This record gives sequence, C-alpha cells and structure tokens, in this order.
Amino acid sequence: MTEPDLDETRVLILAPRGRDAAVMERLLAKSGTRVAVCPDAAAWLAALAGRAGSAIVTEEALLDVDPDALGTWIERQPPWSDFPFIMLATRQAGRRPAEGAAMVERLGNVVLLERPINAETLVSAVASALRVRRRQYQAREHIRERERAEERLRIANETLERRVAERTGEVEAARETLAFALDSAGMGTWDLDLLTDTARRSDRHDAIFGYATPLPHWGRQTFLAHIHPEDREAAEAAFAQAARAGTLDLECRIVRPDGTVRWVAAKGRAEYRADGTPVRMAGIVLDRSDQRNTEEALRQAQKMEAIGQLTGGVAHDFNNLLTVIVGGLDMVLRKPDNVERVKRLADAAMTAARRGEQLTQQLLAFSRRQMLRPQTLNPNRLLIDFRPLAERAAGGAIELAFDLDPALDPIRIDPAQFEAAILNLVVNARDAMEADAGHARIEIRSRNLRLDTAAVADKGVPPGAYVEIAVSDTGSGIAPELLARVFEPFFTTKEVGKGTGLGLSQVYGFTRSAKGFVAIDSEVERGTTFRLRFPRSTDPAGEEAETGERGVLPLRRAGEGETVLLVEDDEQVLTMAVESLEELRYKVVVARNAAEALAHLRDVQRIDILFSDVMMPGGMNGSQLAVEAQRLRPGLKVLLTSGYVADLDEGQVIGRGELPVLNKPYRRDELARSLRLVLGGGEA
Repeated sequence: MTEPDLDETRVLILAPRGRDAAVMERLLAKSGTRVAVCPDAAAWLAALAGRAGSAIVTEEALLDVDPDALGTWIERQPPWSDFPFIMLATRQAGRRPAEGAAMVERLGNVVLLERPINAETLVSAVASALRVRRRQYQAREHIRERERAEERLRIANETLERRVAERTGEVEAARETLAFALDSAGMGTWDLDLLTDTARRSDRHDAIFGYATPLPHWGRQTFLAHIHPEDREAAEAAFAQAARAGTLDLECRIVRPDGTVRWVAAKGRAEYRADGTPVRMAGIVLDRSDQRNTEEALRQAQKMEAIGQLTGGVAHDFNNLLTVIVGGLDMVLRKPDNVERVKRLADAAMTAARRGEQLTQQLLAFSRRQMLRPQTLNPNRLLIDFRPLAERAAGGAIELAFDLDPALDPIRIDPAQFEAAILNLVVNARDAMEADAGHARIEIRSRNLRLDTAAVADKGVPPGAYVEIAVSDTGSGIAPELLARVFEPFFTTKEVGKGTGLGLSQVYGFTRSAKGFVAIDSEVERGTTFRLRFPRSTDPAGEEAETGERGVLPLRRAGEGETVLLVEDDEQVLTMAVESLEELRYKVVVARNAAEALAHLRDVQRIDILFSDVMMPGGMNGSQLAVEAQRLRPGLKVLLTSGYVADLDEGQVIGRGELPVLNKPYRRDELARSLRLVLGGGEA
C-alpha cells in the first residue's frame, strides 16, 4: 500500500475573522499536523479542489462560500471519498438559521464543535478526521489495485483469447495442410475406437475402399470384411499384434464393392488406458496397387536384363546340345540296322537332351514371375548350384573362382532374387574386363563377419553378425565420381544397346529388402569388389529341395483295364505320350482340349486318372479342368504335366500343392513312376 501524499494529510482552515485561524494553526502545529490557512472562501474552495486530509471552517465563514460551487465539488467526489469537515459553530439559543442549516447539511460528513472549544477537543477532532480520511485513502488504494488487477486480467484475457485464436488458426491451418498433403499423397486417415468399434475417417479413406460417399458406419469388422479372403487371416493377426505391441503395419488386398481387387497399406498406433487395455488405434491407409505393379514390372525388367545378358551363352549351349541330338539322329536314320551304333548315338542324344532340360529348368526358375519368397538357407548351396549358370554368363575367356567358407551362417533371402543379384554382378564384372588384355578373373567369396556400430553407422542397419557374399573382378574399376550413382535405376556407362542400367539397382533393392546393404571397393584400372552383407539368421537353414534323381521305384504297369484320359494339344507330344502309356499297358482315351475331355468325363466309360497338360488353348487350362473333372467324378485321380506356367494364377491349384505335376520333358519311366504314386498301386 502506498503512503498518502503530503498534501493529502494537511488540514485546510477557513477562519478569516479574528484570531481563530492563527490560534488553530499554532495548536495543530504542536501536535504535528500540517496546516494550510486559506485567506478567503475562494482560496479555500481552490485548496479543496486540490488535495487535503480535512478542512476546518467557521460557521460565519461558511456563509461566504459559494454554495453551488461547494455542492458541485462535494457531489463530484469519487466513490471512495467522503471528505471530513470540522465546523466551528457559534452557540445558538434556538434553532440555526435555515441558510446555515442548509450549508451544514450540504457538507455531509461534518463534525460540529461549538465555541468556545478547548485545545484537546480540537486536536482530537482533527486527528479523528484525518484518520477517517486515511481510511478513505486506503479504500482508494484497494479500489485502484482492484481496478489494476481487473485491467491486468482484462488484458490477459484479451491476450489469451488472441493467442487461443491464433493457435486455433495455426492448428486449423496445420490440419488443413496435413489433410491436403495426405490427400495429395493418396493417403486416407482413420481413428478407431476399439471399445465401440467405430471409426472417424477422411473422405480419401472411403474412396480407397471404393465408396464415392462416406459410409455411415465403419469399424474393425467393416475393414476386415473388405479384406480379400486369402489375406483376411493375416490382417486379423496384424490387428491382434498391433493391440499388443502398439504398432500396426499391414499390407494386404481388399475387394471393393464393384469387385475390383486393390492392394492397400495400413499403418497405425494404439493408445492404452492406465491398466494396459487398448482403447484406440489411429493411422493412415494408402492404395499401393500402382506402386506394387511398378515394382513388379521393375523386378521383371531387372530379371530380363540379366537374362538378356545370358542369351549369347545360352544359345551357344543349346546349339551344342542340338548338334549332338540332330547329328546323332541323322546318323541313326542313315544306318538304323547297326544296333550298337544306334544305342551309342541314342545315349549321347539322351545325355544332351537331359542337359538341355536342366538348362531350361534353371532359366525358368530364374525368370519366373513371382512374389518375394524369403527362406532361411545357406547361401553356399545356392552358389554351388548356380555355378554353371554363372560360368556361362562369365564366358570362357574369364576365370571364375569360388572361395566359400564351409562354416557359413544361414541367412533369410529370396533364392531367385539372390541368384539374379549374383548373376548381375558377374555380368557387370565380365563387361568391365572385356577390353582387358591381361588375365581376367572373377572371384565369388563367402564369409562370416561381425560389424560394430561404426561399420554400419550410415547403412541404416543394426550392428551384429553378418554374412558377406563378395564378387570381385580385375577389370577397369569405377571412377570415384560415379560410385554414388551406380545403384540408380537406368544409370549405365555402357554403350547403347549393351545394358539398361537395371542390374545394379536390382542388387541394391534386393539386398535392402533382405535387411542388408551393399558396400563397394573399387580402384580405377585395378578392379572392383561388391560386398553384399546380410544379417545372420537365428533360424536354422531349411533343407534344400532334392534336385537329383529320385529313389528308384519299380516300374508300374497298368492293372486290368486301367484307363487314362490323356489331354494334350501338341500332336507330337500326344503321339509320344500315347505310345508310352500303351507300353505301360494302360487303355488311353485321347482329348485335345478341355471341352473334349469334359465330354469324355460325362460319358459312362471307365476313367481311372486324368493326365492333362497345364497350358492348353480354349479358355480352360489344365488345373481348371482338374477342378471341373473332380466335380463331375468325385475321387477321380489327376496328374498334370507342364513345361512352363506363364501366369501364376493359371497354376494356382498347382501352387497350393493340391495336384501333382510331372515336368516336361519326361521319360516313360518317369511317367510310370508318377502314375504309380498318384494311383497308389503296387509294383508291376
């Protein structure tokens, strides 16, 4: 609380007649009171308009004061002020005149002291008046402080309201920006209440699921109902895992109301109550169909790039094989009577044909259209099986060496993508040494290694145990300014027509998809080493599929009257198959397409097994025919044969392992063995 100003503690005296003013001034000065003696009424009114603590006025002097001016001043006092007056009145025998009474009443807060008065009474009255005035000053300060507080509060409220409005605007702008950015990126948002199974969604979310106008209700069950039946179990498992771990990361197919199948990616986070119960999950959904198609096209283009590099070597090998087969058959036809010579030439032709079959299977396995299928395996096994293909890619003028660690750890990779990556590196190394006049050498090495934090600091992978597959060459090396670009798609330093620049991008993409990375060591004119590093798998390596000859089973010939419905559109293959089946004592019913086969199946004749090619004209392939045949004749045995399945969808029944397949080309003994296994018969 601030102290009153000195002017606010003084006492104003108006007693112009006689010695009253001088006497009062002297008495009050002795008590420590500040006094201001006014010579006339005008001066007294002017002093009142200034600042004072109290005022003493004699009754006769009050009659000289302008009543209107005094009344106006009193009425205009602030709410906290009630100025104290002390009036020295003359003792009256009767009532005070009306004019004097009116002036006294107008003063309001007035103390009347009749003269004569003693000094103590005057000093006490003045002290009391000043005390009252001091309390008024205190009230004034309280009022002022309250007003200041109210003002501060008003300013604070205005500031807060302004800030709230600003922040609200910023949040709204940020929300609009985020919504615009998400919509521009093709992302829909969703916020799912797990307790009520209701979700708020953006318009883009519903549009991704094929709805032009938002649905009235959406929840987890609604989402799962739109999932492709083959992906629904995985989607349910992903949601269950997200509720436990807190993060949803799902990629699956959906079926729109019009039947269109699209790929979507859904990502989100869960929110929990204090007791750990998941109550909310929010995130985004994105249509990934176009991106997946592009990625698949890029993978296929990368495979075809590698296959294109093999064309010359493969054509050379096939021509060699055909030379043996065609030349041998030509000599057999010229002198068919020389049994020993015919047998020798036939054996040579058979050996060459089997080598051609093996080469064809390698190429089909490498070039097939497929989803990534990671397996835990020992890469040494893949490299050993892959060696003949790598040698053909390298060419005869280049030495290809393998240095494989026998204690190599298993890794989790897609075998076909791994072979494609190594093949691309071998082809790249070969091209880097084509103009090398000296000794050209490619070495493929495998080893285990442990990488610390510093070694993987900029690789985006954790430190730990890794397996390294390195491909080194003694070629021209890579210039330092090109090292940063070698993995860019379509970047190539080769001449036009010599490469598309997809090979190394496939190597990079495959290695990253396997959670590894690629390192390059290169020195101009000294050679290059590509190091593919994969994290060691904690799972044991799976057993490799048996690629050699199966165990020998006794030749099975047909039982009494056993009938094969043979479906084949190639006349030469049909003739060979009929002859082989008849030698095995089967009765053969021939059909050249699915329609003819179904006609036979609707007949009453005996048919024990359907033996059909997968690829056929007429709109129905072999696997589809098998389904329809077993519908017509439940329990009918089926054996399919194929040299190549062009579209995975056509082989979906085969792909699920529901029907056995005999690969072309096949020999009579292989056909007999397959029939034996399918029919479940005993030995011949």
